[in-house]
Amino acid sequence: MCEGACTGETLVTTTNDLTPAALDRFADDYYLNSAIEDVDIEELAQRHSIPLILDAVRGCDRVLEMGFGTGLITAELLHAGVGLHLVEGSGRLCVEARLRHPDLVVHRSMFESFAPDEPYDAVLALHVLEHVDDPVAIATHIARWLRPGGVLVAVTPNAESLHRLLGVHMQLHARLDDLSARDHLVGHRRVYTLDGLRDDLANAGYAYESSFGYLVKPFSNAQLLALDPRVIEGLNRMSRDVPPNLCANIGVVARTLCR
Repeated sequence: MCEGACTGETLVTTTNDLTPAALDRFADDYYLNSAIEDVDIEELAQRHSIPLILDAVRGCDRVLEMGFGTGLITAELLHAGVGLHLVEGSGRLCVEARLRHPDLVVHRSMFESFAPDEPYDAVLALHVLEHVDDPVAIATHIARWLRPGGVLVAVTPNAESLHRLLGVHMQLHARLDDLSARDHLVGHRRVYTLDGLRDDLANAGYAYESSFGYLVKPFSNAQLLALDPRVIEGLNRMSRDVPPNLCANIGVVARTLCR
């Protein structure tokens, strides 16, 4: 795989039914929808992830972020001085990103067909692999965007999060990896265990370096909304002191195997 990942091949063919129009609908329904109540909870957790991401890309001059989402990560990384580019399949979110950050290089492209003009030092696949039809194929494709030994930071929802475990014991779900109504709202096709995320990246030809987690989440977002904001802040801070596999979000830092 390593040899193939360093060739000029650029197209991944999958059965993924996501289209630019579908991505625009997700953008309107969630990322650009001010009526969504749990955005503040998600964005607070993302803010706590920024130091972890910055640590993973330290020393990287060219960094590519996959997907704009609500734009918080993009803004925080640019504020920190990261040499950031963005690739986004939703035209609605591309327009939003350019409006907020006129100097940001924004590539409008579906991930499967994206081919950069020159390689990146790091790629941020933050909440990407849970959305795509074939995550191993996409991770393999991403390796072609990276210089030899380049860094991939992959973050996904954690199937073993405490709130999912509670849901199983409350008999709301049969399995930890069952998808909730909110998962479907934001287009999740799967949730990962830490071992499962490591395995998919290994199968795509990456060498594991480290892992992290953020937000200790004992309850669903809807339940968290009823709590004092100081409790939610405390749950985010707690993630520094617990194993990653207990957090709501898990991340793996890996490198391409080509040298």
